[in-house]
Amino acid sequence: MTVVTVFRSRLRDGVDEAYAEVAEEMSRLVRVLDGFIDEKFYLSPDGERVTIVRFRDAASQREWARYPEHLVAQRRGLDEFYAWYDISVSDETYARSFASGDSPG
Repeated sequence: MTVVTVFRSRLRDGVDEAYAEVAEEMSRLVRVLDGFIDEKFYLSPDGERVTIVRFRDAASQREWARYPEHLVAQRRGLDEFYAWYDISVSDETYARSFASGDSPG
Protein backbone atom coordinates (compact mmCIF):
# COMPACT_ATOMS: atom_id res chain seq x y z
CA MET A 1 0.00 0.00 0.00
CA THR A 2 1.34 3.43 -0.94
CA VAL A 3 2.50 5.61 1.94
CA VAL A 4 2.20 9.39 1.74
CA THR A 5 4.33 11.78 3.78
CA VAL A 6 3.15 15.39 4.03
CA PHE A 7 5.74 17.74 5.50
CA ARG A 8 4.62 21.32 6.22
CA SER A 9 7.04 23.93 7.53
CA ARG A 10 8.03 27.55 7.95
CA LEU A 11 11.65 28.64 7.86
CA ARG A 12 13.45 30.95 10.23
CA ASP A 13 14.53 34.30 8.83
CA GLY A 14 17.75 34.33 6.83
CA VAL A 15 18.17 30.60 6.25
CA ASP A 16 16.71 30.27 2.74
CA GLU A 17 20.00 29.76 0.89
CA ALA A 18 21.47 27.17 3.28
CA TYR A 19 18.12 25.39 3.51
CA ALA A 20 17.79 25.24 -0.28
CA GLU A 21 21.13 23.44 -0.56
CA VAL A 22 20.12 20.81 2.00
CA ALA A 23 16.64 20.40 0.51
CA GLU A 24 18.09 19.91 -2.97
CA GLU A 25 20.45 17.23 -1.70
CA MET A 26 17.64 15.43 0.17
CA SER A 27 15.53 15.50 -3.00
CA ARG A 28 18.39 13.96 -4.95
CA LEU A 29 18.94 11.23 -2.35
CA VAL A 30 15.32 10.20 -1.86
CA ARG A 31 14.83 9.78 -5.61
CA VAL A 32 17.35 6.92 -5.78
CA LEU A 33 15.84 5.04 -2.83
CA ASP A 34 14.12 1.77 -3.66
CA GLY A 35 10.40 2.29 -3.07
CA PHE A 36 10.36 6.02 -3.82
CA ILE A 37 7.45 6.97 -6.11
CA ASP A 38 7.43 10.75 -6.37
CA GLU A 39 7.91 14.07 -4.60
CA LYS A 40 6.24 17.46 -5.00
CA PHE A 41 7.01 20.77 -3.34
CA TYR A 42 4.72 23.77 -2.93
CA LEU A 43 5.20 27.21 -1.41
CA SER A 44 2.08 29.06 -0.32
CA PRO A 45 1.79 32.85 -0.56
CA ASP A 46 1.94 33.11 3.25
CA GLY A 47 5.33 31.36 3.36
CA GLU A 48 4.29 27.88 4.40
CA ARG A 49 6.20 25.16 2.57
CA VAL A 50 4.64 21.80 1.76
CA THR A 51 6.47 18.71 0.56
CA ILE A 52 4.54 15.59 -0.41
CA VAL A 53 6.49 12.36 -0.87
CA ARG A 54 5.00 9.02 -1.85
CA PHE A 55 6.61 5.65 -1.17
CA ARG A 56 5.69 2.16 -2.35
CA ASP A 57 5.21 0.91 1.23
CA ALA A 58 5.82 1.63 4.90
CA ALA A 59 9.22 -0.10 4.88
CA SER A 60 10.45 2.26 2.14
CA GLN A 61 9.17 5.29 4.03
CA ARG A 62 10.86 4.13 7.25
CA GLU A 63 14.11 3.53 5.37
CA TRP A 64 14.03 7.15 4.24
CA ALA A 65 13.17 8.40 7.73
CA ARG A 66 16.27 6.59 9.06
CA TYR A 67 18.60 7.27 6.11
CA PRO A 68 21.88 8.59 7.61
CA GLU A 69 22.14 11.78 5.52
CA HIS A 70 18.44 12.45 6.12
CA LEU A 71 18.95 12.13 9.88
CA VAL A 72 21.71 14.76 9.69
CA ALA A 73 19.41 17.04 7.66
CA GLN A 74 16.61 16.53 10.18
CA ARG A 75 18.91 17.60 13.00
CA ARG A 76 19.98 20.70 11.05
CA GLY A 77 16.32 21.46 10.44
CA LEU A 78 15.63 21.53 14.17
CA ASP A 79 18.80 23.38 15.07
CA GLU A 80 19.02 25.87 12.19
CA PHE A 81 16.17 26.01 9.69
CA TYR A 82 12.66 25.51 11.00
CA ALA A 83 10.58 27.99 12.93
CA TRP A 84 7.80 25.39 12.82
CA TYR A 85 6.99 22.09 11.15
CA ASP A 86 4.30 19.45 11.02
CA ILE A 87 4.66 16.00 9.49
CA SER A 88 2.08 13.33 8.81
CA VAL A 89 2.58 9.87 7.36
CA SER A 90 -0.46 8.00 6.10
CA ASP A 91 -1.47 4.91 4.20
CA GLU A 92 -3.14 5.84 0.95
CA THR A 93 -6.54 4.18 1.06
CA TYR A 94 -7.82 5.43 -2.28
CA ALA A 95 -6.24 6.83 -5.42
CA ARG A 96 -7.60 7.82 -8.79
CA SER A 97 -5.87 9.61 -11.64
CA PHE A 98 -6.99 11.30 -14.86
CA ALA A 99 -4.99 12.98 -17.59
CA SER A 100 -6.43 14.37 -20.81
CA GLY A 101 -4.44 13.94 -24.01
CA ASP A 102 -3.10 17.48 -23.79
CA SER A 103 -2.33 17.45 -20.06
CA PRO A 104 1.28 18.26 -19.11
CA GLY A 105 1.30 15.37 -16.66
